[in-house]
Amino acid sequence: MNTRSMDEPRQLGAVRNSTVHSHGLDVSAYSGDAALAALLDRYPAELIDVNQYSYDAAGQVTLMAGERGQSSGAELLEAIGKGRMWINLRGIEDVWPEFWEAASDAFGDIASTYEDMRAVKRAGQLIISSPGTRVPYHFDASGVVLFHMRGIKRMFVYPSDEAHQPERAMEGIVARRTTEELPYDLAFEQDAAVFELHPGEALAWPLYAPHRVENVDGLCVSLSMDYQTWESRARTGALYTHAFLRERGLKPPSMHKVSGAGLALRWLASLPLRRMRVLGNNIVKIPRQFVVDASAQNGMRLTALD
Repeated sequence: MNTRSMDEPRQLGAVRNSTVHSHGLDVSAYSGDAALAALLDRYPAELIDVNQYSYDAAGQVTLMAGERGQSSGAELLEAIGKGRMWINLRGIEDVWPEFWEAASDAFGDIASTYEDMRAVKRAGQLIISSPGTRVPYHFDASGVVLFHMRGIKRMFVYPSDEAHQPERAMEGIVARRTTEELPYDLAFEQDAAVFELHPGEALAWPLYAPHRVENVDGLCVSLSMDYQTWESRARTGALYTHAFLRERGLKPPSMHKVSGAGLALRWLASLPLRRMRVLGNNIVKIPRQFVVDASAQNGMRLTALD
């Protein structure tokens, strides 16, 4: 029986402590301007996410989503360099298979340093982001290794417990009712583990651990490799099932009380629920408020909303 208190840290996954590794990828070949511009020229528009974040004095974030418009790859890079944008290229494993093969080998080397880090599924997004920009406090519903290749990036990783990461917020994110951002308080900073990443370094952190990112120097390029183990698939599926039950007025137990057969049943229940899309997807409803424009002072041009 699982007897962990809700107030105790969640000890999940193979990675129990955030750790910096060397990854050995050819950063000049994979993150130089020429390679990135050519990649952006051929990248499917539906797999490109363009975001800009702004913050108030209390660290609360406002998201503005945009689109690349008609910008060429070189123009897109120019706009990123002068703006405050965060560009995610989803599905990199399919669009750039040569890079993915090299990154997969690097992941295997890192995974071999942990017990039971057996990925049953992996996916990646290449992240190209502006100098000085920040990503808000959030979590990923999978294990992650971040391979850093250009610029200097500072990562802040926080404890995964109810105080820093309420379970109900996790349910909403897993069910795509909300974006990945979690409730944030400046007081959390006293609990952060801080890592400064340079090209050639990779960071692995515990499953579900909240984190945020600051670009310290230059345009930054990183590969975020998501990996699912049987444990993470089961737990994420159980969170989805709990979100479904909660929307129907029920009160599912806290996940710290769920293990074994109960966890497996909740994961199995999530499979048809996801296929039927019973909870919808609020993320696709976020309006696009700007278009990338290298000729604009901040690299973006606001668009009229309907």
